[in-house]
Amino acid sequence: MSAHAPIEYRDAGTAVRAVFDDIKRTREVDDVNNFWKYLAHDPVSLKRTWESVKEIMAPGALDALTKEMIYLAVSVTNGCGYCIASHGAAARKAGMTDEMFGEVMAVVGMANETNRLANGYRVPIDVAFER
Repeated sequence: MSAHAPIEYRDAGTAVRAVFDDIKRTREVDDVNNFWKYLAHDPVSLKRTWESVKEIMAPGALDALTKEMIYLAVSVTNGCGYCIASHGAAARKAGMTDEMFGEVMAVVGMANETNRLANGYRVPIDVAFER
């Protein structure tokens, strides 16, 4: 359980409301999710984090679905239940199917296994893989 309660829009100061308004406008939602409401306890971190998320998750060389599936994969690896739920929903909204989800989870599981094996055996990097 969190030590703080979420900061709702009606209770937010001017700086927090400005970020909340930008999130709602950018994401075309009526309210911000709990992550932002809890982060609002530190308005500087709230603004910095939102600006970073907005920049990184914006359209670029990778499409929205790919970015959300990467975010989902990292969240699974890090064991962040909140981020798994949030970015799983965002990935589905961007077009992720059940089959795609299954393949992403298979890759995450395999990568974690082989990463640990390589680290455990202290396998040196092949010359062919170095740049």
